[in-house]
Amino acid sequence: MDYKPPLWLRNGHIQSIWPTLFRKVTIMEPEREVLSTDDDDELHLDWYRQGSDRLAVLSHGLEGHSQRPYMQGLARALLNEGWDVLSWNFRSCGGVMNRQPRFYHSGATGDLDRVVTHGLGKVYKTAFLCGFSMGGNLTLLYLGQKSEQLDSRICGAITYSVPCDLAGSADTLALPSRRIYMRRFLRDLQVKMEEKARRFPDLIDVNGFENIRSFHEFDDRYTAPLHGFRDAQDYWANCSALWKLKDIRVPALIINAADDPFLSRQCFPESRAQLGAHVRLESPRWGGHVGFVEHARDGYYWSERRAVAHAAALLA
Repeated sequence: MDYKPPLWLRNGHIQSIWPTLFRKVTIMEPEREVLSTDDDDELHLDWYRQGSDRLAVLSHGLEGHSQRPYMQGLARALLNEGWDVLSWNFRSCGGVMNRQPRFYHSGATGDLDRVVTHGLGKVYKTAFLCGFSMGGNLTLLYLGQKSEQLDSRICGAITYSVPCDLAGSADTLALPSRRIYMRRFLRDLQVKMEEKARRFPDLIDVNGFENIRSFHEFDDRYTAPLHGFRDAQDYWANCSALWKLKDIRVPALIINAADDPFLSRQCFPESRAQLGAHVRLESPRWGGHVGFVEHARDGYYWSERRAVAHAAALLA
């Protein structure tokens, strides 16, 4: 399925910004559930149930949440194809601060495993995993780590705009031309870390946060120490899905647009030695970061059509 947007959308920055500003998705109200974790924390889940025996699990991106238009758009498309959908919020996302000093990170596969295991339960015969951006890295890393121990009901996955090379993506977002994105991420993260600091003043210090300019600095100061990593480089090395793709044992599709302003060159693995036997990369010329905008009567974006087609092929 080729993606051919109109001329005015053949720009990675426009593609990345347009859906956030202008897209509205109409979908049924979810059933909300709070899932407890084994470290006295909680995850907030949005269920869309219609009595199916097939479940799609959706994971959002950095500082996203389950109600973002890209999450709702894909949920709607899969619901229309007969799937039940479970969209979940990472710790501290979705408008509810979590209880522990830790929050979320690109390698928190334990939380995804907890959601998938809980979601599947004894009800569903088939599961399809979907991830956007950081959620895409998380999904692929999870599949690679679980490998031979993966629940046999998981038939495959689709991921979009995946920063599977975390160090390279951090370098890319540190470029002056990406400052608009970096500022937004840091503005949102500052609010979150200030609340964490009020709750855990002995562990978290936000003095001088306004001087942070990159993920190198943020991950060194917060993400790494709060989640058991030595520093940002150690965190990126251990949590980049790129190094685990070859271990994945179910059909997984990565869709990374060539004009994605967030991704490094390493985020486009092409060799079978990197991808392994079950992972495929599709790299449309356009699409930006979690864009793939389409103006159609049914309201679908191209990325949703691609997900529906991939899911149908897995079931066949």
